Amino acid sequence: MVDSFAFVVFLILVALVFDFLNGFHDSANAISTIVSTRVLSPRNAVLWAAFFEFAAVFFVGVQVANTIGTGIIHPDIVDNLLILAALSGAILWNLITWWLGLPSSSSHALIGGLIGAGVMKGGSQVLVWGGITKTTLFIVLSPAIGLILGLALMILVLNLSRNSNVARSQKIFRKLQLLSCAVYSMGHGTNDAQKTMGIIAIILYSKGLLGSHFYIPVWVIITCYTVIALGIMSGGWRIVKTMGTKITKLQPMGGFCAETAAAIAIIGASLGGIPVSTTHTITGAIVGVGATKRWTAVRWGVAGTIIWAWVLTIPMTALMSAVLYAALKVIF
Repeated sequence: MVDSFAFVVFLILVALVFDFLNGFHDSANAISTIVSTRVLSPRNAVLWAAFFEFAAVFFVGVQVANTIGTGIIHPDIVDNLLILAALSGAILWNLITWWLGLPSSSSHALIGGLIGAGVMKGGSQVLVWGGITKTTLFIVLSPAIGLILGLALMILVLNLSRNSNVARSQKIFRKLQLLSCAVYSMGHGTNDAQKTMGIIAIILYSKGLLGSHFYIPVWVIITCYTVIALGIMSGGWRIVKTMGTKITKLQPMGGFCAETAAAIAIIGASLGGIPVSTTHTITGAIVGVGATKRWTAVRWGVAGTIIWAWVLTIPMTALMSAVLYAALKVIF
């Protein structure tokens, strides 16, 4: 049964559920600043973000998808149960953190799932340490880069706007936030949609449906971008509140700087084939923007809780996926 074509279709559908939940979970990343500054209503914000999330399909290749497909565990050891366990662990973690209102990383949940199920099946030798090292390094680097860019952009914009009155600045940056939200949403799509592409491609490759060379079929690319955009449209409102209001209070100028800083960091990582956490990056950028007011403008207690969710994501999803793989082996 687990080797049948019907089960392969089932696995692809589970991967698309993860893709949808990724968008649902991460919609806060794309719209929290533009909603909290009241530039757009929540309904219009998700439609705006979803459109540009899908538009990313035309701008960046599939470097991140190739990293997920071949750079975390060796593709030769992949089987249907391993993929099912990895996806199930990642989906479960996404739902838990969504319920708690914590902006955790769907990317790292998926990577943790692959590591846990892979090690349970074949031991540590199945791990591709180069890809894992690069990915885990950016757990620290992506929020730090977001923070530095957010801080630098906010300082630059404040200096450029020093001769402008508040009302005029607010009017200008309300318009500019539409642009920054669009660019951030495209950046999010270039990184996060590709992770599910890599999973679906590795499912197909493991069954010999891609031939002897690993690649990402066009239909997989279009489908994954469509599904993650639908997830963005659904909106994870619990996390929107945390991202948009609990870390620091944002104005349109700050929202523009945070989104632009995060977009620069994420698009750069996507071009380098690095599956970063878009959640970590935008959170770091928001903290950087908040810190330009005063250090106490950032609610460090909330930020600390978020950081704990980041630290725990890979080990927790690895553990859950390993347990799930062992249970699935007993059942099947």
